[in-house]
This record gives sequence, structure tokens and C-alpha cells, in this order.
Amino acid sequence: MDSKEVKKLCKGRSEDQQQIIHYFCDERGCLSKGIPDSDFDANKVRQISALNLKQKALNKLGIDEDQVKEVDPICLEGPAYKTSTWRRRGGDQTNRYSAYQVTYIFCSSDQVYAYQYTINLDSDEKKERAEEYFYKDITNFTSIDDTEEFEFEVTKGGCRPSTEIQRIKVNTNTFKIAVPGDAFECSMISNSEIEGQIQALKAKLREKKNA
Repeated sequence: MDSKEVKKLCKGRSEDQQQIIHYFCDERGCLSKGIPDSDFDANKVRQISALNLKQKALNKLGIDEDQVKEVDPICLEGPAYKTSTWRRRGGDQTNRYSAYQVTYIFCSSDQVYAYQYTINLDSDEKKERAEEYFYKDITNFTSIDDTEEFEFEVTKGGCRPSTEIQRIKVNTNTFKIAVPGDAFECSMISNSEIEGQIQALKAKLREKKNA
């Protein structure tokens, strides 16, 4: 994308949002390395941290943390795979996205509370969702590992700035709270700690349903 188009996209955006736009849109070559992957990662952490999402979740759900101690609060974070405006495969071969989802799950003695915030790192656009479910109404908690194909911007080798679009298969992780006629789905990056928290959540659901 040429500099005029990038400048137009940056108009009216914050400094952090402009940096994200440059990361995805600037051409790269010997004379222009573009925004480093590490700067993007720091920018993402900075923007998400500034939102204070755990407190925002408690406020939106109208609960106090003392009310939701059945299991430790769970925070799931992952790319908004399908709704991201931009996707880039970095020089470290890590896929990066312009939008991410952060989900908090809390459990009281009789209910499960879920709050989700989708942040677009390149704009002020956001999406919030807050739900509460009684244990008796929840069908199950499900973790889904899938493979999907998305279009990514990939920098070609050589000194001449050049970027091409490639379709790349990506392993996606999704967590779902299933209730009759509906489901609360959220993106996540799975690891051993997250899997342990999800197993604790499933155990709590079995305990409540068998009580």
C-alpha cells in the first residue's frame, strides 16, 4: 500500500492505532524494514492493558469479585480470526491480527458470568457482550481445536518493497458455553494453564448438576 493510502487510513487515529496501521500496511524492503514485530506485540499489550477489562467486566455484569469465588476467574485471549481487518505473518513466522478478543468468566454459587470485549487495535471500533447463565441451563463447556484458512499479508524477500497475499492454514482455538438455543463463543490461545482452568470449570459444572 502506498504512503498516501496509509496516511489516509491513519487520519484521526491515535498514535498507537497509527502504529498498528503502519505495521500492517507499510511496504518492506532493504530501505524500509517497517514496524518491528516486537513493537506490534508491545502495542497490543499496551492497548489491552489500558482498558482494565477485568474491572470493566465486573462493572458490566453488576457483580463484585467476592461474589464469584467458586473457581478462580478465567481470562481467555485470542485473535478475532474472522473479523480482523488486517492479518500479517511476521518475520518470526507468528501470525498477527488487527483485532483480538478478551473474555472473562466468573462463577458464583449458582451462576456463570461471561464478559467479552473485542478490540480493534487500528480503530476505536469495539464490541462488548455480557451474559449470565444458571448452571442448570448450561448444556456443556466445549473446547474446539480447528484448522481454518485465512488471507495474510506476507513480505517477499529482496530489497524491493513487496508484499503479497497468501492463504494460510491456521490452527484456531475456541471455547464455547452451550445453552439451549444459543452459545457463547470466544477465541483463545490454549496452553497448559488455560486447559487446567477449563477442566476446573467443567468439574464445577458437573458438581452443580449432580448436587
